[in-house]
Amino acid sequence: MFLGTYAPRLDEKGRLILPAKFRDELESGIVVTRGQERCLYVFATKDFEEMHDRIRQAPITSKQGRDYLRLFLSGANAEVPDKQHRVTIPAQLRAYAGLDRDVTVIGAGNRAEIWDTAAWETYYAEQEAGFADTTEEVIPGLF
Repeated sequence: MFLGTYAPRLDEKGRLILPAKFRDELESGIVVTRGQERCLYVFATKDFEEMHDRIRQAPITSKQGRDYLRLFLSGANAEVPDKQHRVTIPAQLRAYAGLDRDVTVIGAGNRAEIWDTAAWETYYAEQEAGFADTTEEVIPGLF
């Protein structure tokens, strides 16, 4: 499970050093792809394959399913971290997420997410008040 918040930096070649706590899970391979809210999703290869299997079960007649699958997979990049635990974030994905040098990597359960730091701070500030004020059951049976 991916947990926590980290602040690595992209180097001049668009490489990111994976947070130490994520390395064991990701050392055999990762897939980075477009996420929602203009962040990037990072999956262990095996988890991405499971996600793909679930997505492709959507009926081919579902336009929303086709659209999601196209955007999700067309931006996907598979890679194995190097000996320094670095992965290269392709230019198209950096542009999609607005990544420059300062990034924030968060754990989101079954995946990590890579955010532009300013975008993450804005998102966090906007969502935190709602999180604190939640008075109804958001996830059935959890609280």
